[in-house]
Amino acid sequence: MEISVGSNIKRLRMAKNMTQEQLSVAMNVTCAAVSKWERGETYPDITLLQPLAYFFGVTLDELMGYNQEKIQAEIDEVIALYRQHWNDKKGREIIVKAYRDYPNDYWIMHYYMWNIGGDFADNDPAVLTKHKDEFRSICEKILEGCTEENLRLGAWNMRAKILHAEGKTEEALEIYKQKFTDWYTTAGQKAEQLFAKNTNEYYFCVQKNMYELSDFAADKLARTVFFAPMLSIAKKAKHALDCADALFSSFDKTGEAFFLVIASAFLGRIENDLCYRGGTDEQIVAVMDKNLYAKLKIEELKGTNEALKRSFGRFGEEAELNLFKSNLEKRVKAISGRRSELLKNPAYKAILDKYI
Repeated sequence: MEISVGSNIKRLRMAKNMTQEQLSVAMNVTCAAVSKWERGETYPDITLLQPLAYFFGVTLDELMGYNQEKIQAEIDEVIALYRQHWNDKKGREIIVKAYRDYPNDYWIMHYYMWNIGGDFADNDPAVLTKHKDEFRSICEKILEGCTEENLRLGAWNMRAKILHAEGKTEEALEIYKQKFTDWYTTAGQKAEQLFAKNTNEYYFCVQKNMYELSDFAADKLARTVFFAPMLSIAKKAKHALDCADALFSSFDKTGEAFFLVIASAFLGRIENDLCYRGGTDEQIVAVMDKNLYAKLKIEELKGTNEALKRSFGRFGEEAELNLFKSNLEKRVKAISGRRSELLKNPAYKAILDKYI
């Protein structure tokens, strides 16, 4: 954020048809001091800001060049850019600079803290410990001044993670018990209970909750499969494919989108873990094929199943986003990492071509 007090002093002085010398006499400073202000080499002493604003007949904000709407627009633009690059080197550069430029914006604080801290999972205890004083200071600012619940929960979450990194796991778990809701007091569950059980509204809410929770549960199922310590990578991949086949079979027999939602989330997580945690090309190809199929079928069903479509609304734009096309495009246009290497594999490319 640029402080433009010097250029504003020059503009306001010239509007009054005053010389630098005349302004220096009025403010009881040297003419050289005024010249340095206007060239941006120095700033006026803080005790002179109010007299300068009064002298020119402007507010302090106007004197300093502070425009709340303009600043907020800048912050929104930076955050939008960061969200495009949050998982790469450029994202780190963007958010570090943003935190330096806008240190009191709560969203900037939040993104900066979690980017440095390593996102919400698999945090490195050494990194959290190294930055614990800085992170705790950010958390305190958010909890004292921010009213947005998501950011406040993020601050409590970071506090818990730092405690765990320090070996104080019981204290960390106590934060989660006290500050985070349980399964039965979520917004979705309470919304469902607004309506009588024989109404269309109740049926819609139950369906929507079912899809959201099945998506969430499927992610946990994938983690239990992939991180089972007794299974080799090959057995994990085989077990995942068997689970997917069972889910597709259930969908074919019942027509329930529930089974596709589970399959989509489950296979998406498995494919990602195989891709970046030691899976072979053959295993990734087999899982990706079923993953894209599940997402394609879901997109077809979203056209006639409003509850299914709305269940993706918790991710903002994803309510309208075509998940199949988005996932396909990410694979086809990969330019770095394992995904780009896989594009050289004819079997992998053949699966993508099948869905294009």
